[in-house]
Amino acid sequence: MAVQTTNTAGLSPTMQTYYDKKLLARLLPMLFHLKWAQKRPIPKNGGKTINFRQFTALPLATTALTEGVKPAGNALNMTQKTGTLAQYGDYIEMSDILDLTAIDPVLDETADLLGEQSAQTLDVIARDVLVAGTSVQYAAGRVSRATIAAGDNLTVDEVRKARRTLKRANVKPLDGGDYVAIIEPGTAYDLQSDPKWEEVSKYAGGKQIFDGEIGRLYGVRFVETSFAKKFAGAGAASVDVYATLVFGKDFYGMSDVESSGSVKNIIKPHGSAGTADPLNQIATSGWKAFFTVVRLEELACVRIEHTVSG
Repeated sequence: MAVQTTNTAGLSPTMQTYYDKKLLARLLPMLFHLKWAQKRPIPKNGGKTINFRQFTALPLATTALTEGVKPAGNALNMTQKTGTLAQYGDYIEMSDILDLTAIDPVLDETADLLGEQSAQTLDVIARDVLVAGTSVQYAAGRVSRATIAAGDNLTVDEVRKARRTLKRANVKPLDGGDYVAIIEPGTAYDLQSDPKWEEVSKYAGGKQIFDGEIGRLYGVRFVETSFAKKFAGAGAASVDVYATLVFGKDFYGMSDVESSGSVKNIIKPHGSAGTADPLNQIATSGWKAFFTVVRLEELACVRIEHTVSG
């Protein structure tokens, strides 16, 4: 059956005398780039900059003490990462005629649309911060993104190398004892053909399963999203390069202003705009968010850059 696409400027389909009132479901991505962040609120009137601080690990004390001699001791050293909050948002206008004549519950649908838009927007903003990390592994022994060629797909060996890197850096696994990888559907397709791949159904009984989790390899659990990063045409011969993030605990943090909520829905009814809307014709529904995402520990993530088979 053919699907008719209508220009929705003015939402004219809602004015028809009769039509099928069952709305079509939207195809939505699964969002994960905000899921494992450290969350730190900023108190109201506390400014728009946040510092994430941590003490530097002490060196091992492997020298034996001398009787009666006070050792040199150590001083506390602290590192910090700073993030500046920024504001994001959008809104939809609705006319008084629409409010009077629409058959669908437009305000409810508008709230759903805006909720989806806000979640996807913040997820992409977070993703782009995370994929800019400095710990990177190029598939098939390549030395840069520009040298990645067709066929340099993500393999089990590449996953094991990334896990080895995290283990050598003493990166703690996430809750559940494993690291997490965020992958694109094409990457999932390539990995699932390997005999070492464990379907989530085989180990789900003993672990809390993450939303979107599809399987496991060598202590790395994989979650799938169509919003995983793709560097379009960035490889050799303009091949698309995909980024798989493999990370552990405390890789990144996020913050929003306390009491504001991470996303606020704002509705302005007809007549609320004063002289800017003299005939009470326009209402709006929108969202606003004030937040930031900061990479806290570069060594806590390995970004594997690779291609996919299709």
